[in-house]
Amino acid sequence: MNEPESPSLLELRGVSKSYGGVAALSKVDFSTHKASIHAVLGENGAGKSTLIKIISGVIAPDEGTVLVDGKPASFDSPQAANAAGIVSVFQELSVLPDLSVADNISITRPPTRLGLIDHREQRRRAEELLARVGCEDVNPRARVRDLPLSRRQMVEIAKALGRDPKLLILDEATSALTAADVDRVYKILHRLRDEGMALLYISHRMHEIEELADTISVFRNGQFIRTFAKGACSDEEIVQMMIGRDVSNVYPPKPVRETPPEPELEVKSIGWTDRLFDISFKVGKGEIVGLGGLDGQGQREILLALFGVLRNVTGTIAIEGKEGLVSSPVAATRPSKSMALIPEDRKTEGLMLPMSIADNITLTALSWLSRRFVIDRTAENNAVEAMVEKLKIKVGSTNDPVATLSGGNQQKVVIAKWLLTGARILLLNDPTRGIDVGTKEEIYRLLRELADAGTSILLYSTDYDELIGCCDRVLILYGGRIVRTLEGDAITETNIVASSFNLPLDEAGAPAAETAS
Repeated sequence: MNEPESPSLLELRGVSKSYGGVAALSKVDFSTHKASIHAVLGENGAGKSTLIKIISGVIAPDEGTVLVDGKPASFDSPQAANAAGIVSVFQELSVLPDLSVADNISITRPPTRLGLIDHREQRRRAEELLARVGCEDVNPRARVRDLPLSRRQMVEIAKALGRDPKLLILDEATSALTAADVDRVYKILHRLRDEGMALLYISHRMHEIEELADTISVFRNGQFIRTFAKGACSDEEIVQMMIGRDVSNVYPPKPVRETPPEPELEVKSIGWTDRLFDISFKVGKGEIVGLGGLDGQGQREILLALFGVLRNVTGTIAIEGKEGLVSSPVAATRPSKSMALIPEDRKTEGLMLPMSIADNITLTALSWLSRRFVIDRTAENNAVEAMVEKLKIKVGSTNDPVATLSGGNQQKVVIAKWLLTGARILLLNDPTRGIDVGTKEEIYRLLRELADAGTSILLYSTDYDELIGCCDRVLILYGGRIVRTLEGDAITETNIVASSFNLPLDEAGAPAAETAS
């Protein structure tokens, strides 16, 4: 095993954890070191989340020993781990939306004066930590609810740094960030490492690992596979270690069409406040159309406008030739519209975490699973079993809380919930964010199968490879407008990047800029 020579800060010996007879971790030996960025890779369900929850005091291992600075440690809570210098930034944000940024950053240790919270010192401290993560533009008095998701993530990182960690654990810490914020985080993490901090980094983005990690460990099916120095293994070798199979064909082949498909959805001159301007395009039956461009150019707003979430939207949409804006999400799901929206944040917008896996899957289909206001349990069980099998959802029991599933399997539950409605139009908001390579492959194949069966799909993704591999056409947005449509061989990374900055393309590139498909 090729490890840095800096002192070991954290060590796990023979650590195991099971849930309902299913082993999440099995006799794992693992260590991380000071002044090092240590990446942990593996599919969802590989044991990464369980590993960091044990280290950070969220759960206790069933067996094994945890050592910090060479001494046995036992954490009965995250606060106990924090006291030992171990702080986590989870993918599921812990900031409280109705409190201010300053309140969130100092929530566990607010500065006091005469027994009361010193709000002036609290704001000063928040300003200092926000500046440390390159977010001087965030007002400490602002409510977290009013910040975009990327800024909430940066507040979470600032909050973690305010606890003076010796070991900082980051779980998909950049999955919600803009490109500019990602660059800031890279610089911050490199600086923290150079100052002697140990960093444990969980990500499914291979380019991030290449940029950041000094050491890499791979887990699969709850077992430790291997630790090696960055550069010792190729991306292909790492992926095969993660999933135990070849993934050379991640994206299913696209159909070859001689004529354009019949339109299922036609958007005409949609506008909304100062975010969307004259948005017009079509999505054909059985077609996957991508929304690309730099993050924050109006892609999410298009999906929300179509699904009836936004108010005061102008323009019209036509579904199977019938025109009319969607007034609400309830109206969007009715048979006349037959839409489904896979949201950006599955934890807060897509799932009821305390409820069972089965209840989450059937939540949107209760009307047709009920007879005279009584749920047909046989039909419900059959529907759940069919979805679990179709999407290959890894469960111990469908009666378990959905919160016990890995991130990738939770996302499958969100998709299953909407597939049960039989929606003809599927709107997807960055659906594979924070999901491992193997689960992404399964979702890509599912989307193509749905499209081949006639479902019309509008897909927003921050992953250019995803747009290239999945989409029949890609609409590039810039400043709330569609500036170019790419299709066929013109869907390349070079053309997507150039179009994202609204730059002209050469003669061998994409078609000339246009405002509609």
